[in-house]
Amino acid sequence: MRRALQDITKGETKQMKVGLIYTSTTPELIQLVEQEVIKQLGSDVELLSLEDASILAEVREAGYVTTAPAARLIGMYMKAAEAGVDAMLNLCSSVGEVADCAQDAARYLGVPIVRVDEEMCREAVRKGQKIAVMATLPTTLEPTKNTINRVAREMGRHVELVDVLVDGGFGLDQEQFKALMAEYAGKVAGDVDVILFAQGSMAYCEEYIADMYHKIVLSSPRFGAVALKEALVAKGVM
Repeated sequence: MRRALQDITKGETKQMKVGLIYTSTTPELIQLVEQEVIKQLGSDVELLSLEDASILAEVREAGYVTTAPAARLIGMYMKAAEAGVDAMLNLCSSVGEVADCAQDAARYLGVPIVRVDEEMCREAVRKGQKIAVMATLPTTLEPTKNTINRVAREMGRHVELVDVLVDGGFGLDQEQFKALMAEYAGKVAGDVDVILFAQGSMAYCEEYIADMYHKIVLSSPRFGAVALKEALVAKGVM
């Protein structure tokens, strides 16, 4: 009887499945995100990647998140939940506030929606008062600043934010982009405590900029992967 019960229990073991929700991708971003998630969750995790590039395109055109792209993003969350994911990681900071508004539905469904950038923003507030926020898109800059200010209030701290809008980054190869990021970071490095990258696609520049200016530099994929693991632990599937 004991052996049979063990066999039944073993047979019911379910592979963990997580959703990766993108509104824009690059090969470098996909590789980095998957690497960080697997580092935290193990190589047996099943990854379901969903992407709708039209969401970010419409947000960029309008300058803010309008109804139609927000609705499509929420539809992506529902599609991932319907596909049986245990949790999902929202990977676009431009639409991070859509993830915030979907949290009541996520709790009801029992499928956490984790923002890739929220824990990074908390770490920035923990590490310094004056924070440079670097982005190539104004539509990413403002929501990220909103998140930093929100978590700072929750933590009972005051922060000062410095905008660093990196112009001309699209279409550059990695080395050219790193050089451009270094140029813009250099304009503020002497005046801030922390340099925060608002876009996950910037993450490969993190160590380069930190070594160059001897500053705390933060990018989101590694923080998002840790937060995803914490959500799965809290849910009881890890």
